[in-house]
Amino acid sequence: MTTVLQDQLPGLEAVRRIVQPPAGSVRQQSIQERFEQFHALNGWVLAELERLTAECIDAKFAKVSLGMLFEIIRYSYGRATLSADDFRLNNDFRSRYARLLIEQHPEWATYFEVRALRAD
Repeated sequence: MTTVLQDQLPGLEAVRRIVQPPAGSVRQQSIQERFEQFHALNGWVLAELERLTAECIDAKFAKVSLGMLFEIIRYSYGRATLSADDFRLNNDFRSRYARLLIEQHPEWATYFEVRALRAD
């Protein structure tokens, strides 16, 4: 399996121009806006989180940690993501992915601890 590094992806600069705010921009993007852009460009992340969560539930885990799942993805796959920042899989998005997993799989709600969001 060949690993493609983020900085080697063809067309990455064009994507960055789309998702990065212009330099000196007064308005910074919210975490939610950055998450939505990241998710739109990296649909495989949710699919992998779903697969890993199902494995954890099948293995009788009492709780599932998004932090653990993120680290598994980082370690096991080293897959490149398209993002406006230098983070391939930004920890800021953990809470958003937890909510998305629960939204799409309500039966998984008891496996994730979800707190109130501090930022939009």
